[in-house]
Amino acid sequence: MACALGVLLASCEGQSKKLPIYGHREPVEKTVDGKTIVDTIYQTIPAFQFVNQDSAVLTDDFFKDKIYVANFFFTHCPSICPTMQRNMLKVYEGYKNDNRIAFLSHSIDFKYDQPHVLKAYAEKLGVDNDQWQFVNGSKAEIYGIAEKYLVYTAEDANAPGGYDHQGYLVLIDKQKRIRGAYDGTEDEQVNKLQEDIKILLAETDKES
Repeated sequence: MACALGVLLASCEGQSKKLPIYGHREPVEKTVDGKTIVDTIYQTIPAFQFVNQDSAVLTDDFFKDKIYVANFFFTHCPSICPTMQRNMLKVYEGYKNDNRIAFLSHSIDFKYDQPHVLKAYAEKLGVDNDQWQFVNGSKAEIYGIAEKYLVYTAEDANAPGGYDHQGYLVLIDKQKRIRGAYDGTEDEQVNKLQEDIKILLAETDKES
């Protein structure tokens, strides 16, 4: 069953074996065996480079041949982040040491969330391996990559903690395409993410 584009939180009823692909798509004509066919180019997460909780440079190469779940947060967030990160932790713990999947949290507080702050935060949360990475970068880098994940982020003096952002947990496949986005503060949505991870892993295993 086809799923409507742009409806990031809607579950696709009847979609049991393959997840939809979200974001911008572009038809491209190419010639195969003398015949013109139309292929589809999907929106993907571009190459990136950030500094992680260990003060090391983390690039998209870390996620090569993996699916991963990404989100945007900041360590002193007084609103949605604590719930969102606890729910992310639950998913992480369910796949701990499974090298097919990774997790990535981007801090949107480019001023305060330096590596040592991210490290302390990760340890307090209960993350004890490198499967879940916490990163920061410049304002342009972090907010620019958020747009590619279709997640709203903004520096806003009127928002709790000084930053405004959506609490989506975004599921990315091995081709760096968006395969789902889930409200990290809602148990039902987090459960849907866990089910969709199983579907995507099965799809990925078939392609291997």
